[in-house]
Amino acid sequence: MWTRFSEKARRAIYYAQEEARRLGENVVGTEHLLLGLLHESDSIAIRVLENLGINPGSLRMEIERQLPKGEGPVGQEVQLTPRTKRAIDLAYEEARHLGNQHVGTEHLLLGLIREGEGLAGRILVKKGIQLEQARAVVKAVQSEGETPSAQVKSVPAEVLRGLKGRDLLSIDDLSREQCSALLQTAAAMKEATKSGQELIRWKRPHLLAMIFEKPSLRTRFTFEAAMVHMGGHAIYLSPNEIGLGKRESVADVARNLERWCQAIMARVFAHQTLVELAQHAGVPVINALSDLEHPCQALADFQTLMEHKGDPKGLHLVFVGDGNNVANSLALLSAKLGTHFTIACPPGYEPHEGILSRAREIATETGSLITVTHDPREAVRTADAIYTDVWASMGQEHEAEQRKQVFAPYQVNADLLKLAKPGAIVMHCLPAHRGEEITDEVIDGTQSVVFDQAENRLHAQKAVLAALIGDW
Repeated sequence: MWTRFSEKARRAIYYAQEEARRLGENVVGTEHLLLGLLHESDSIAIRVLENLGINPGSLRMEIERQLPKGEGPVGQEVQLTPRTKRAIDLAYEEARHLGNQHVGTEHLLLGLIREGEGLAGRILVKKGIQLEQARAVVKAVQSEGETPSAQVKSVPAEVLRGLKGRDLLSIDDLSREQCSALLQTAAAMKEATKSGQELIRWKRPHLLAMIFEKPSLRTRFTFEAAMVHMGGHAIYLSPNEIGLGKRESVADVARNLERWCQAIMARVFAHQTLVELAQHAGVPVINALSDLEHPCQALADFQTLMEHKGDPKGLHLVFVGDGNNVANSLALLSAKLGTHFTIACPPGYEPHEGILSRAREIATETGSLITVTHDPREAVRTADAIYTDVWASMGQEHEAEQRKQVFAPYQVNADLLKLAKPGAIVMHCLPAHRGEEITDEVIDGTQSVVFDQAENRLHAQKAVLAALIGDW
């Protein structure tokens, strides 16, 4: 059987088995097979769905809303239901009908449509998908090949080049058009990377200096990987190696680094350190986290939000917890893109007053609403996305116990999630303190997109580096 399946089709069935296990089932139903197909973002099946006007992220949410969760332990082996076996048999028939030598993801999709009686088939038919129409789209997409290069290579180059040589210390350093251009580029870069291409490579190798006053998993790995992917190199500089403002002045560090590299990325305690670096360095300085903002995180977050919810204008993003650096950047980016933003936090833990004021000023032009409340249950009732972060960030360890008590009513758990819109996604920038700001049940649940956010740090930062360094 497996020898006639394409690699992507085999993976889709593997993912279907994993979906069944995740949902507590001992059998793989047609719904699990459809969920498995949705894992392969660059497959022909996904392209067929998109050409039929179906958003894969929305389809996934719809399937999961209708799925009953299994009870009790799940064994190691999961068996295909008769309907799923029937859908796979029909996939073979579709491959023969279309004159294809292997069964691909597109044939599995056609098999699910033909089977029709399982949950997957019912959902697809309810969405107005007809077999002959789907076959016609499959033929058209097959003729283009597995990787849609015309779609992959679409970036707003003129807007991006307007950012060359600029610093990115705050989301407010970007215009509304530039924010959209970076997000469009990040999405295109992700699509290209997944298909084994690189959308943008520099004409010559470039160097990125990475200054870290705080440790990081995602920031270090993704910035370094981004440079490698685009033909450059990143050099890690630990706190002991530099000692910003102690061993050597910030200004002198900047003046040295500008002679050797094409950009400086800094993850610091005090935002003023970034301001000083930017004042004295003749190359772009990128804020990879400060006590005031985290713009790279916010860009990756909105890339994720748009993947799952589409156009950000009019969506409602609710941040539950501390009005910290991430909340500040999200408020600004929400305002620029027309997204409604609410933070539910304890009194005294609101976002930076100046940033809130600026976000509300921008919002008057874009139509978004920027609000602060102290009632998380009321805040999430119209949420399309619920976001949370740790209650005590690095440097606030001495406040941790006090903050646990203050923030206890602001935990993102199953009860709070039930109050949100059906299909609301759950976001967290990681690392998470499981059992504090978020429960295992939620962060590992079907509505969580936290690891999509982590993945998108790579692509959002590639877009930033490409724009600020230029030369491609």
